[in-house]
Amino acid sequence: MDTALILLMILAVWQALRVHYQRTHIALLGRHLASLQLERHMETLTQGYVRAIHEEAEARQIQVLENFAQAERAVAAQVRTLAEAMQKESVQAASMGALAFCIPYAERFLPAITRDFRALLHIHAAGLRHAVDNENQWDAKKRAYHISAELYLLQHSCHWFCKSRIVADARLMRRHQVNHQKVLDSVSPTTRSAYLQWMRGGGQR
Repeated sequence: MDTALILLMILAVWQALRVHYQRTHIALLGRHLASLQLERHMETLTQGYVRAIHEEAEARQIQVLENFAQAERAVAAQVRTLAEAMQKESVQAASMGALAFCIPYAERFLPAITRDFRALLHIHAAGLRHAVDNENQWDAKKRAYHISAELYLLQHSCHWFCKSRIVADARLMRRHQVNHQKVLDSVSPTTRSAYLQWMRGGGQR
């Protein structure tokens, strides 16, 4: 058989496996998100913070930011609910590739290059609660800045789990005009430390 044809067949099988694998992850996460209003709360906050920043008067900026207290508490609570719900899934079902590109079913034959999405969600839940509770005593604008970063990083993680890190990086840049490193630098030191440890393969649940 022609070498080019063999390679084409391998590529076709790889593509089919990748699509099926990614759809399985999308369905799993979607099933847990279906009973929540997490995405709506995240959109309310990210768009609302942008509107506040564009207010000319600082007093008006702070006034607008203070209107989002309920949505901030709700998003922190729902991320915690999502993390706890995902914890009931198996390690294999919640595994995600640590590499930039997607390797379908790597958890079955290359577990060393996978990470536990359940552990990552717990990191996000703790980070958001820390920022929303304002344990660092940030002023209103700095607090909104850090909460935004926590939300962007959470979105990135969900896209990474469902697709790949390459796709997550691209979506982060397209939607928010910011790269992954900048977002990671902008979350709280507590979140950043736990996240980097997770990326290195530590702190797996």
